[in-house]
Amino acid sequence: MTSGMRRPWRVLVIPGGTEIGLEINRALRDCKEVDLYSAGQDLPSASEFRFKRHVSMPPISDDGAIAAINAIIERNEIDFVFPAHDDVILALALHRSAIKARVLGAEPRICEITRFKSRTYRAVAGAVKVPEVVSSEETPHFPVFVKPDRGQGSQGARRIDDIETLRAVCGQEPGLIVTEFLPGDEYTVDCFSSKTKGLIFCRGRQRTRVRSGISMQSHPVDDPLFLDIARSIDGLLPMTGAWFFQLKRDRHGVLTLLEIAPRIAGAMALSRVTGVNFPLLTIYEAAGFDVGVEAFDADIEISRSLDNHYRIGFEFSAVYVDLDDTLIVRDQVNTRLVRFLYQCINEKKPIHLLTRHRFDLDATLRRYRLHTIFDSVRRVDDATCKSEFIREPDAIFIDDSFSERRRVARARGIKTFDSSAVECLLDERA
Repeated sequence: MTSGMRRPWRVLVIPGGTEIGLEINRALRDCKEVDLYSAGQDLPSASEFRFKRHVSMPPISDDGAIAAINAIIERNEIDFVFPAHDDVILALALHRSAIKARVLGAEPRICEITRFKSRTYRAVAGAVKVPEVVSSEETPHFPVFVKPDRGQGSQGARRIDDIETLRAVCGQEPGLIVTEFLPGDEYTVDCFSSKTKGLIFCRGRQRTRVRSGISMQSHPVDDPLFLDIARSIDGLLPMTGAWFFQLKRDRHGVLTLLEIAPRIAGAMALSRVTGVNFPLLTIYEAAGFDVGVEAFDADIEISRSLDNHYRIGFEFSAVYVDLDDTLIVRDQVNTRLVRFLYQCINEKKPIHLLTRHRFDLDATLRRYRLHTIFDSVRRVDDATCKSEFIREPDAIFIDDSFSERRRVARARGIKTFDSSAVECLLDERA
C-alpha cells in the first residue's frame, strides 16, 4: 500500500494483555497500515505496558460492555476490533451486528461451536479423529483426561487414574468433559482461510514445552496429515482469517483432535518470522484484499518466557552516556543500549557522549558505526568529574562505573544507570 493513500487502520485489541493480544501487538506494531489501541478491564495487566493507547472497559459479561466498546470505537474512530480472549471472541461474534466497527474472526456459528469441546467433537466427528468421550458413570479405560467443556489453556484440566477420583471430581465441578487420555506428542497447526478461497495456508509445530496450556517452546513439524485435517475442518466449519487446531497422538500413535480455535495463537510468532503475519493477513482479508501467503522453510525454534516491562514515573530531557565498557563491551556494540539511544533520537532527546577513551576517539566511533548518533562528544580527563559537563537538571547518566555514577549523582542530583538498568527506560508500547 502506498504511503499517503489513506490513514492507517485503527485496530482495537480486546483485551490487549493476553498472550493472544500481545502476539497481535508484536505482529502489528511496526506495520505502517495499522495504529493499535487496547481495551480491557480496569485490572493490572500487560496492556498498559505494551499499548500507548489503552482504555478501561467493563468485563465482557457485563450488560454495559457492548455500549462501552462502541463508545471507544466512536471516540477513536476504530476500524477493526480484534478479539483476544476466547470469551470475548464469542461475545463479540454474537453481538457483531450491534458493534460499530468490523469484528475480525469467524462467523458466530463457528465461534459458538468451537467454544465448547463437546460441540466441536460432534461437528467434525467422522472426518477427523476425535477423542473418545466417556460418562463419569461408566467405567472407562484408565487413565482418562478431564477438562472444562468450555475452557481455555489447561485451566481445570488433569489426568484421572481411578473411578472414585473421577466421580468425585465430576461431582464437584460441573461442566467437565471426560475423554480418553492421549499420551503422545502434541502439535498445533496454524492456519489461514479466505472467505472466497478457503484454506490457503497451514503449518504444524510441536509443543515441546507447555505451561498452563500455553506453548512455551515449539518448533516446526511437517506432516502431510496436518493439511488433510485442516481441509476437513475448514470444509465442515468454514473459517475466515487466522485459526488453529491442536492435536495429540493417542496410545496407538494416531493424531487426535484436542481443540479448534478461530483466533490468533501466541506462538503463531513462529510462522510470523518466516513470512506469515496472521494478524495482518486477517485484517487484509476483512478489508477485501486478495490475500496470498509466501512463507519460507527454516530451522527456527521458539522459546517463550516471562519478560520485564516497566512503567517509569519520571521524565528526562537529555542523556549522557559513557563509551568504554558501557556502549562498547568486549569489543562489541551494546545493542540494547543502542536501542535505547535510538528511542531517544525518535523522541528528539539529545544524547551526549562523555568518555575517558585513551585511543583515537573518532576512529573508534567510526569503526563501531557510532559516530552519527551523538549531539556532542567530549573526552574527559582523569582529573575532571563528568558532572561538570551535565547541564540539564533532569538529565540521566549511563555509565558502567559505580564511582562515576556516584560522583555524578551526588554532584547533580540526577538519576544514574548502569547498562543492565537501561531496560527500564525502554518504551515498548505500540
